[in-house]
Formats: sequence, C-alpha cells, structure tokens
Amino acid sequence: MTSRLLIIDDEADLLAALARILPAELAELQVETASKAEAGLALIREQSIDVLLLDIRMPEVSGLDLLSEVKKIDPWVTVVMMTAYGSIETAVTAVKRGAYDFITKPFEIPDLVMVLQKALERSRLIRENMNLRQRLPEQAGFAGLIGQSPRMRKLYEGVQALARTDYSVLIRGESGTGKELVARAIHQLSKRGQRPMVTVNCPAIPENLLESELFGHKKGAFTGADKDHAGLFLEADGSTLLLDEIGDIPVSVQTKLLRALQEREIRPVGGDKPRSVDVRIISSTNQDLEAKIKAHSFREDLYYRLNVVTLHTPSLAEIPEDVPLLADYCLRVVCRELELPPKSFSVAALQEIARRPWPGNVRQLQNFVRRMVLFAPDQEIGLPEIGAVEEQSVGPAGGNGGGEGRPAIEPYLQSKDKLLERFTADYVKQLLTMTQGNVTQAADMAGLSRVALQKIIRRQKLRAEDFR
Repeated sequence: MTSRLLIIDDEADLLAALARILPAELAELQVETASKAEAGLALIREQSIDVLLLDIRMPEVSGLDLLSEVKKIDPWVTVVMMTAYGSIETAVTAVKRGAYDFITKPFEIPDLVMVLQKALERSRLIRENMNLRQRLPEQAGFAGLIGQSPRMRKLYEGVQALARTDYSVLIRGESGTGKELVARAIHQLSKRGQRPMVTVNCPAIPENLLESELFGHKKGAFTGADKDHAGLFLEADGSTLLLDEIGDIPVSVQTKLLRALQEREIRPVGGDKPRSVDVRIISSTNQDLEAKIKAHSFREDLYYRLNVVTLHTPSLAEIPEDVPLLADYCLRVVCRELELPPKSFSVAALQEIARRPWPGNVRQLQNFVRRMVLFAPDQEIGLPEIGAVEEQSVGPAGGNGGGEGRPAIEPYLQSKDKLLERFTADYVKQLLTMTQGNVTQAADMAGLSRVALQKIIRRQKLRAEDFR
C-alpha cells in the first residue's frame, strides 16, 4: 500500500533532492512537496497525508504555528520537524505540541530514512486503528455486542434465531460477561423491540418486597401500601421482562412466578382479581441452578419453564482474541461518557491488555479502562498509564478489579466530576507550560476565548506568571 509523504520547506533545492531520493530509499512512497505554508495546508486538506516533514523555520509563518494548523486539519497525521542545530529547544516544544519526532539540519540521508521509516510505521498503525474503530459497529459486533471470535459469532447466531421466537430464554455466564446486553439484543431484534425492555435485579430487592415489585399490590395490602402499584409484569405487558440473577429469587416468590408463567396472568398482592399479561421472560444467572435444585433452593418445574433455550456468554478467558476490540470499544464509550476528546491505545498497550487475565470479564476491563483514562493526559494511552493504574489500584483484589474482589468505585457523577477536574488542571498546566504563560496564545491553541481560559485558570487557582 502506497504511503504519502508531504515535505514543506522553503528550500527548493532540498525539496527537489528529497523528492528524487526518498522514493528510491523507501518502498511504495509517494512524495509531495510544497515551498509555501498555504500550499502545504491545501494539500493536507485535499489529500490523506501519512507523514509530514516540516521545516521549523518558514519565512511567512513559524513551524510551530503551522504545526497547530496542520493538527486542526488532520489530528492524526504524523509530523517530523526539521530544525537547525540551534533550534533544538523549539523542536522539543514542537514534540510537546504533537510532533512525532525531529531531525537536525544538515542531515545524512540514512538518518532521515530511519526517522521516516519509524514515522511511516506509526502512521500505518494509527490508520489501522482508525479503520478498526470505524468498522466496529458493522463488523466487530452485533446488536450492541462486541467480538469477532467463533464463540461470539455463535452467540450472535443464537441471538438472531431467538429474536424470531417468543421462547423463554435462560442466559448463563460468569459475572461481567454481558448477560444483560445479550438479553437486550434479543429483545430489540424481536417483534417486541418497539417497547422498552423491563429489567428486575432480583438480589437487589428485599424478599418481602419482591412479590409486590413483580406482581403489584392494592392499596392497603400491607403497611405502607398507600396506593395501588401496577408491578413490573404489567409494566412489561407486550414487551420483555428480564429477571436478572434469577438464582437469587426466594422460594416463596418462585411458586408465584411459576403460576404467572403457567397461567399467563398475575394477581396483585391484596387483590382478588387476576390480570392477563403478555410478557416474554428472559432470565440470567451466574449460578449453578442444577445444584440449587438438588439443594431444594430452586424449583425444578420453574427451572424448566425458564430454560426453554439456554445461551452461554463466554468469559474473556474463552475469547482472548476479542479483548483488544473490547478494550478499544470501552475506551470510546468512556471518553464519550466523560465528554473527553477521543483517545487511542498504543500497540504495546493493547498487547499488554490482551496478555492479562480478566477474571472480572468485561466489567473489570471497563473499570480498568476508566482508570487508565484518568492517568492519560495525552491522546494516546500507553504502557505508562497501565503502570500508573497498577500503582493506584485499590480494593481487596489488589486492584485487579475482578470477580468477588472488585475495587471500590465512586458514584458515577462524583467520579466524573473528579476526572474532569483532574483533566482540566493537567490540560491547562500543559497549555501554560508550552506557551510560557502566554494566555492569549494558550487560548488560541485550546480553541477558547481569552476570557474563558482566564476563568478556568482562576478556578484551578493557577497563575500564568508562574509559567513564564
């Protein structure tokens, strides 16, 4: 596949020489040149450029300003700066602003070729990552589920087949494997998908309230019942009811649930008239229901009512090839949730994530990605961020985030506010460092008005003069 290199430099002889030499040194390379900044920017707007070789000293505009303009047009282009020996500090600043590397003039062709080889490889990996991200909704998943492994493809086939029926489905799998997502996919693809699916988390509702929550109650049926309550079965009438973690439902409620499934009608607590309901039941569990039947803690007849068809959600240990896809998807979701600019994983980080065990499955992976975002001030998340998460992890599992010993996690809004404050503080400090306390220049780089940036600086209790 041909790669495109654009060289922007005001030295016509250098442009001509590099345009002649580099295609012979680097296979499948197309070289474009521009002697003026505006001509170079026009090429970047019109074409997909893989690597930009940019002189830091241009007559009509500084290389740093040009770099900022380039990143506005294409934030993913890989930029290598050319600089005179005395301008190395400026080149370092350019790297901080998003340039990949720099090379000092005059340079030897083999040295330039080596730098460009690395830059082209980086560009190739970035483009592959972007293509993967664009294909995720179409090719890497199905109905909100992510994965391309044979196990996941088999699961997709099961979901699609069951969506065409009204059968009761039992979804089994370890904690954190996405059982609710599978249930939602079946529902959304079914004829009932026009109405919202109703979910009840069985272990979260006290035993003395579960019957009322499921079947409703009449006013005065018990202390505190000051008005009629319809219940979740009636709420799900014409739709789907997900009984999440069905293995935790008490035996006393199991009997009434069985009757509701057999007769397709419910009787509210304190009521004397049954109500007909049209509800599809999907159940999920991470427990051994057969063992619970033997222990007389789960009704066998209810089990067979619920278990017309079984689907198994695989653990991440069973689908290791899908872990990079899932990590990338989680990263996109987290950035969107927290209203952060898009980030990506380095190749090394994805390899490390794929290598690790994830006993807590997707839930553990998603929490790990959330914490990595916290330690990632840059656009790319690499091995240092993974190390930072390891150092900061808390909880009885030593920060592993898996299974029974999952780490403590704050409420969503509280965690979001803290993360955004941390991001804002780090971002503003980086801006002021790069601009040496020049608020006007910093505001321009950030795409903010000067007044808006000053407000943020004051809120963060920073002083621009401390960075000069």
